Amino acid sequence: HLRKGSAKLISIKAGLMFFNPGRLRAALGVIALSSLAPAGDIAGRVELTEKGGKKATDLSDVVVYVESSKAKPKPARQVLTMKSKAFTPHLLAIGTGTTIDFPNEDPILHNVFSVSQEGFDLGLYKRPKTASRTFDRPGVYTVYCNIHPQMSATVVVLDHPYFATAAKDGSFRIAGVPAGDYKLFAYHERSGEGGPVMVKVTAAGETTAHIALDASAFKRMAHKNKFGKDYGREAY
Repeated sequence: HLRKGSAKLISIKAGLMFFNPGRLRAALGVIALSSLAPAGDIAGRVELTEKGGKKATDLSDVVVYVESSKAKPKPARQVLTMKSKAFTPHLLAIGTGTTIDFPNEDPILHNVFSVSQEGFDLGLYKRPKTASRTFDRPGVYTVYCNIHPQMSATVVVLDHPYFATAAKDGSFRIAGVPAGDYKLFAYHERSGEGGPVMVKVTAAGETTAHIALDASAFKRMAHKNKFGKDYGREAY
């Protein structure tokens, strides 16, 4: 018993020999400084002009984002549901590394696929099954069902955490953006990317911005199925 106790005591003393209080304080100081890095918010409003010069009354399918940042998004999980032959929500903005679950809540088959970027195909399944995909590459992904051509969704993937989805009235807020100069953009599936608007973020302050999107020239066209062909009679 004495030998075991002596061994534990020697181990504790050895650990204390390598313990450096100064280094610990320095490390804690770095953590404190990083958590208190100067940052502010970007807030404002977007507007979308439709065909005929009319202003859109629902801007909830607009994502607003800065052009780039050294910060990387944390891995997360989101849900894009298939119900009543529709994707909900229609727009989903995420950071790289995020996994999206695609649950089918309909009693009929759906086949989630996209030909955007590198493309993907989650196969056929129905309620209560769910398929998932992790998005590691930034970009805009248009998602369809290979059986129901009326089903579509847009997934916007950013390689930083400084983005926001606009509210129905077009208002938005991107919180905690490190102080600095940025180019601000907005995206809607009918207008494409709008901007840039130059913004200057100050520490603990709020920068306001307005972005105008133009979808007046948009023409809706029938898309192809995952094989690049027109949807046939099997669509229902």
